[in-house]
Amino acid sequence: MPEKTATRPLSFTVGVVILLLIFLATFFFVPGWNVNPEGLGQKKIVVHRGDGLRRIVRSIRKTGGARYETPLLVTAYLFPGLRNIKPGRYTIPPGHSNYSLLAYLHGHPQDEERITIPEGLRKERVAAIVSSRLDIDSLSFMRAATDSALLSSLDLQANGIEGYLFPGTYNFAWASTPEEVITFLVGRYRTFLTDSLRALARKQGLNEHDMLTLASIVEAETPLDGEKPLIAGVYLNRLKKNMRLQADPTVQYALGGANPRRLLYKDLAIDSPYNTYRHGGLPPGPIGSPGALAILAVLKPEKTSYLYFVADGKGGHRFARTISEHASNVRQYRHARREAEEKARRAVSPGQ
Repeated sequence: MPEKTATRPLSFTVGVVILLLIFLATFFFVPGWNVNPEGLGQKKIVVHRGDGLRRIVRSIRKTGGARYETPLLVTAYLFPGLRNIKPGRYTIPPGHSNYSLLAYLHGHPQDEERITIPEGLRKERVAAIVSSRLDIDSLSFMRAATDSALLSSLDLQANGIEGYLFPGTYNFAWASTPEEVITFLVGRYRTFLTDSLRALARKQGLNEHDMLTLASIVEAETPLDGEKPLIAGVYLNRLKKNMRLQADPTVQYALGGANPRRLLYKDLAIDSPYNTYRHGGLPPGPIGSPGALAILAVLKPEKTSYLYFVADGKGGHRFARTISEHASNVRQYRHARREAEEKARRAVSPGQ
């Protein structure tokens, strides 16, 4: 009899322990009872910079990713290694337990955005594109763009990042910081500009900053890749002859504004170091970020005797060696522009 009495408490204790283990296993490791309880497929959550654990768990519940917040909080406190969840936008697949969900958020790469930075954009336009796709606002991007410590770490001159945000299509983590985006884009430019290309710049008599400045003007002058080496050749000819560049895009840059407009004669008198109608040589810095082809055009320009060019009204340019030839091309351009404006007017008002 005494032996049977001693066995019962032992069996009871073992049973309680087994039940407790089952409960704990269910609580922490069994999917479905708390996390994504409806089994409705993937859930998306956003973790902003500065979000604490409670805010993150609340976001999971509000998006339908969990029935209760407490089980996730308890799991996080008992497994402190899972508390560190990086800012980001995450897509959570179904089938998670409390533990595996936190482990997933802790270790899984966040969602990325594929972003295209077109050639020739000013830093303000780059900021607008980046802020429209990532967890970044334009003001914070622009503040980072003038941060002296960041500029110094990137070995950039005092006038900032203008021109160094290398165009292209890239994947960025959604929660990237402005500093990370800027550092990456400048890094892509540094990678592109190899030692052999730097040597070509020196051969043209240009340091890296001046080369990039001229390339940004070439980029702004023409959308035609085939014209870029010829336009670069014209500008290099003018620099060698100490002629003012008289580049309209530099005046556009001096005027500011997001969208360049047609220049007026009065605009050419604007008092700015970027006005190459008033000041000789290159402006103080780039007027946008040139792409690879514009940079290569300056490094490998077309050898030409042309000193002038003007738009031909069809997207390209007419080139001239003398001022009289240039004047004739200007007259042709103005005539073509008047014809185009008249044609557009007739299309809008056919009865007039």
